[in-house]
Amino acid sequence: MNRRHLLAVIALGGAAALFVALLVVPVLFGASQFMFGGGGAGSGGCVDTSKAGAQPGEAADARSIPANYLELYKKAGEDYGIPWNVLAGIGKVETSHGTSKLPGVSSGENYAGAGGPMQFLEATFKAFAVDGNNDKKKDRYNPEDAIPSAARYLKHNGAPQRMRTALFMYNHSWDYVNLVLSWAKRYAAGEFNVVQSNGVECSDDELPANVGGVVQRIISFAMAQRGKPYVFGANGPDAWDCSSLIQAAYRTVGLGIPRTTFEQWPFGKKIPKGQEQAGDLVFFNSGPGTRADSPGHVGMVIADNKMIVARCSRCRPAITVTPYKRSDWIGVTRPLANPALKKRLEQLTAQQPAG
Repeated sequence: MNRRHLLAVIALGGAAALFVALLVVPVLFGASQFMFGGGGAGSGGCVDTSKAGAQPGEAADARSIPANYLELYKKAGEDYGIPWNVLAGIGKVETSHGTSKLPGVSSGENYAGAGGPMQFLEATFKAFAVDGNNDKKKDRYNPEDAIPSAARYLKHNGAPQRMRTALFMYNHSWDYVNLVLSWAKRYAAGEFNVVQSNGVECSDDELPANVGGVVQRIISFAMAQRGKPYVFGANGPDAWDCSSLIQAAYRTVGLGIPRTTFEQWPFGKKIPKGQEQAGDLVFFNSGPGTRADSPGHVGMVIADNKMIVARCSRCRPAITVTPYKRSDWIGVTRPLANPALKKRLEQLTAQQPAG
């Protein structure tokens, strides 16, 4: 929801020319995982999510929350089926429940355009704003409006059954997600478990080790779309096809690539098979209009012989991780080696604020 700067080092081409990019991440939408309650499944297990919106009691740490904020968190939690302590976790991480004196909390905006106790961008707030106090106004600086608006936004992105990615879509950082949930656990009395429950998989695949931050961010967005349907021609946020998923993942970090598979194939630098890296694209002689020199299907490499891909409308799951070394695999390209993307990375680096 609010924009974050991302410091990233990207390895490009074999021996690796290095680019350092400080990037502003735009708000997109997504889905993934959460559950509160007993039963005790860990983060790697599958559990019943019928109590995903249950409201926990208060732990001692919850006494540090201003009384008016605690009441608003609980009311919004009940109204939208979001555990109140998750909303409190967001409020703590974003503005310490509105007590922060930084710019953009009680008035104005921070450097990225975010404002209010729950740190909404103006456009996002307009899209999801709630008149929580029924005064005929929707004010992102008023917690009575901002807190239920945050609950509505999380609900839109799959919460409570898919809370981890709903939080990821609030702020595109897994560190942020983990920090919010750590506070949520501190505020909740009793057991509070976060697990995968998107109806498809029971645990997150690990992001690849030892890759640059930009590539991590690109892959994180694509992985967050697992469990959504494949619809040919769809551009998200609720459904994707193979090439729109790739385009949106790159757009998350401010990098534009073509929309269709046929356009994406010539866009990146061709890489020999066996030298592919995380973030590279793998192409297949599959789909309508496809041929060996103009492949019609694409996925994104996340590790050796593992790609994240939007497969087909009848595939279950439609968007998932699967091997890419198969008989119709045509080749590999590296979009980050495209001269236009190199120039864009330089521009984004130059735009980073001092300090």
